[in-house]
Amino acid sequence: MEQINYSVGLDIGTTKIVAIIGKENEYGKIEVLGIGKSKSLGVHRGVVNNITQTIKSIQQAVEEAEANSGLKISSVVVGIAGQHIRSLQHSDYITRVDSEEVINEDDLDKLCNQVYKLVMLPGEEIIHVLPQEYKVDGQAEIKQPIGMYGGRLEANFHVVVGQVSSIKNVGRCIKSAGLNLGNITLEPLASSEAVLSQEEKEAGVALIDIGGGTTDLAIFKDGIIRHTAVIPFGGGVITEDIKEGCSIIEKQAELLKIKFGSAWPGENKDNEIVSIPGLRGREPKEITLKNLSKIIHARVVEIVEQVYVEIKNYGHEEQKKKLIAGIVLTGGGSQLKHLKQLVEYITGMDTRIGYPNEHLAGDSDDDVASPLYATAVGLLMNAVKNKRRGPLNSGNKAIEKELVFADQGGNQETMATTNTQKRERKSVFDKWSEKLKDFLDNAE
Repeated sequence: MEQINYSVGLDIGTTKIVAIIGKENEYGKIEVLGIGKSKSLGVHRGVVNNITQTIKSIQQAVEEAEANSGLKISSVVVGIAGQHIRSLQHSDYITRVDSEEVINEDDLDKLCNQVYKLVMLPGEEIIHVLPQEYKVDGQAEIKQPIGMYGGRLEANFHVVVGQVSSIKNVGRCIKSAGLNLGNITLEPLASSEAVLSQEEKEAGVALIDIGGGTTDLAIFKDGIIRHTAVIPFGGGVITEDIKEGCSIIEKQAELLKIKFGSAWPGENKDNEIVSIPGLRGREPKEITLKNLSKIIHARVVEIVEQVYVEIKNYGHEEQKKKLIAGIVLTGGGSQLKHLKQLVEYITGMDTRIGYPNEHLAGDSDDDVASPLYATAVGLLMNAVKNKRRGPLNSGNKAIEKELVFADQGGNQETMATTNTQKRERKSVFDKWSEKLKDFLDNAE
């Protein structure tokens, strides 16, 4: 049997855990070789709260994916999300010793390292430092300062912060399930990889990933990530509301939401009724679809309004920061009927549903191209990209030197574009994942 070069993405969600095996075909598209999913039992609002159950669910999903593909899974790329993730904007500067010398990577590293020294709340750690624009001696809006001259180097940073314990628990679950942690990616970034086009990122777009436990937001403008937020509500609270409002069990509430649910109450006539079987020989319950959509509408409006507050906080109402490409909805919750229309009505922004099919090979299973699997496909793409780049620690001294910088917190996203040096640059996520893997290893 020929050796297949494959990669694995593992999405640890609040309602489901998905393991997806795939490889890159000759056209640069992702070919899905196998998929496995299990009910997620130990995760609440994106955070692991029962390690034993989470390990079991991970093993179940991995075994199913292995059975489907006939391949063995050893290493996975996993996503991190949850209500503990928050982001902030920060500006910092360094004064250079010799302004007659060209600005180089060491100056940028030094500037980034300074941001990592920011004092965070107890138990929090800086996960990401993403440079936005630079200023050299007061000259603003510089995307690439390498090669310029100047005494004062300034930058605006997008800083992502998370709870140390939550990150550690994800690492422990992966290890205990008998897997290696290949890489860690922020889930909203993985989803955006799978469903957004480069043009949208340039024009300005807000990606809203409505999961079971959380709603993740990632805002891009000029091709750079500008804002991230995690709202601690998702499809799960809608199901909970239906359960309470209609006095039925959770399983029935979930089925009602999927089959008959709508985010727009005006769509249903008063005489549309659905009958739900009673428990153990009790009388069946009759629920009007109008009432059902009123319950759903109330909660969806709350979620969308919270997301819109975040979009406004980013500054969407300023002409310069306007998101021309509008909103892209993805995740399982985006499949709710009439949600697109409701989001357009509340925000006044163009909206579309994001499917991860653009990067998938033509013969892929239709199920995988559902918004439900956007994060899992994004994580698989990340895994394939890492595989293409080759092992992170090839004996290359230059790369080892990079890792030393990474451990000290040096992250640059936009550096390598005009840099013609021979040594290999790592992307901001590689550096961060290296730093995080070391951190997890030391935490054991």
